Amino acid sequence: MSSTTTGERAGQQHLAHVVFIAGAAAVGGFLFGYDSSNINGAVLGIQRHFEVGDGVTGLTVSSALIGSAVGAWFGGLLSDRIGRIRTMQLAAVLFLVSALGAMFPFSVWDLAIWRVVGGIAIGVASVIGPAYIAEVAPPAYRGRLASLQQLAIVLGIGVSALVNWVIKALAPIGPDGTHDLNGNLGGIEPWQWMLGAAAVPAVIYFVLASIIPESPHFLLANGKVERARKVLREVEGGDVDTKLEDIRRSLKTERRSRVRDLVGGRFGLLPIVWVGVALAVFQQFVGINVIFYYSDTLWHSVGQNTDSLLISMVSPVINIIGTFIAIAFIDKVGRKPLLLIGSVGMLVGLGVAAIAFGNAQTVGGELSLPGAWGPIALVFANLFVISFAMSWGVILWVMLGEMFPLRIRSAALAVGTAANWVANWAVTVSFPSMADWNLSITYWIYAAFALLSIPFALRFVRETKGTAIEDVS
Repeated sequence: MSSTTTGERAGQQHLAHVVFIAGAAAVGGFLFGYDSSNINGAVLGIQRHFEVGDGVTGLTVSSALIGSAVGAWFGGLLSDRIGRIRTMQLAAVLFLVSALGAMFPFSVWDLAIWRVVGGIAIGVASVIGPAYIAEVAPPAYRGRLASLQQLAIVLGIGVSALVNWVIKALAPIGPDGTHDLNGNLGGIEPWQWMLGAAAVPAVIYFVLASIIPESPHFLLANGKVERARKVLREVEGGDVDTKLEDIRRSLKTERRSRVRDLVGGRFGLLPIVWVGVALAVFQQFVGINVIFYYSDTLWHSVGQNTDSLLISMVSPVINIIGTFIAIAFIDKVGRKPLLLIGSVGMLVGLGVAAIAFGNAQTVGGELSLPGAWGPIALVFANLFVISFAMSWGVILWVMLGEMFPLRIRSAALAVGTAANWVANWAVTVSFPSMADWNLSITYWIYAAFALLSIPFALRFVRETKGTAIEDVS
């Protein structure tokens, strides 16, 4: 009885340790969400400070997404060369430099450059987090632990909105009776504080990345057997020698992966790489970031502007709830069933929202949703959000970390994540003009991608629940 209790306590200690490690690595995901969304509250202040129009502002905002694609492309390859921990530390430094640079820009153009630097950090963090967690997490818990990355992302988005709201509330009252983003707050303007606040989690990320262990896969690949053994003993326990042998076996045919290693098959890339790219593109082409980047503009455009702050805060909260649902079920139900359930929910949510927007009327030169169509649009748009959060939002990052064979994993992860950022940029840039053209048809297009994701998941996605990453072939 006592030996069983001792074993249970040891297992709990191992689990608590690996949860801490995975949580520390996921702070990069928090910065991913925070840095990609914190500029939203600062946009009006930036426009007034630099006296620029929507075109230049849009370029400044979207510049981070281009940087993210670059960071994602090189992040996985970099981690194979200098290690997972040093790559995290580099990302933290880039986050810090970007936050301080964006806080004190000389012009809108160097602000855009600092946004690109921050975007590179976001891209690196989006690659290294899932890869590291997949390598240190025991197979039985890997799905839930890898889900911490997406949880951290949505928490970053929510905290960013909250911090911006607090800073705006502290801003001085302007001539029009509202809080002035260009007023004097502690010697600088409030929008500058919004961008500079990202320096705090950047420092925390660097500290945490400095105290967690290096990946046992990287250690063993570089001949540091005893350090790899020590890490495995701390995070898993049990038969460490067998685990080491499994990793060593997988490394025999592995070398540092390069993009050219992904070439093969009839369509240029290996089929499994195309599956990863398609997963990444589908996740964005359903239009999820329209909700988080343009929610205030969206609801105002259809007459739902009585409390835009409340409406804008609802979706991040629902996103967090959906992410917790995914964490609870991903290792029980599996990746593929959750993808299918989420696709159906997204299709229904987007379809009904499209119908609602199709009933919009022009009143006094502005769009308005008559009668019950306004509340219906809100409810089903948020059905779309929770369906996404409990499925594609989490599962993409879990599967990109575990679906590729080790010999190509870093390069394939880089390509898949870069594709996700390019798709994100395409949706972000195209939405304003598409919505101005026809908001209902725009949502029908997103619904069409949700529909297409169902046969794609059925036909091409392989279940990876409980599979050791050394056994992926």
